[in-house]
Amino acid sequence: MTRRIVRILLGLLYFAAGVLHLALPAPFLKITPAWVPLAPLVITLTGLAELAGSVALAQGHSPALRRAAGWGLAAYALCVWPANVNHMLMDLARPDHGLGLAYHIPRMLAQPVLIWAALWASGVLDRHHAPVKH
Repeated sequence: MTRRIVRILLGLLYFAAGVLHLALPAPFLKITPAWVPLAPLVITLTGLAELAGSVALAQGHSPALRRAAGWGLAAYALCVWPANVNHMLMDLARPDHGLGLAYHIPRMLAQPVLIWAALWASGVLDRHHAPVKH
């Protein structure tokens, strides 16, 4: 039951984030590192990835699809970490320190938890699962 709850909560979190990426891309563009090419397209694609991953993770019918979502969302959380680091560095460089360390340190520590949670909740970390049939 706990795994199902985590799956649903992660699904809701990523669904909300996906909607925000698509509806309000400006804050995400602002924290995207300068080295990211085609940043507006990347923000749109990340929003779509979050939506697809959230739905696939939360669904209850296909363990293989849930595991794929777990891998995808874990990889996604790893790939967006540079934007979170960039956001922290930008904020802390401001005279008022923006959101400050009280926000950014927990945010940095939450990223590996999100990665683990996606893998655990999706069943990727289970030792035994039914093989995927092709």
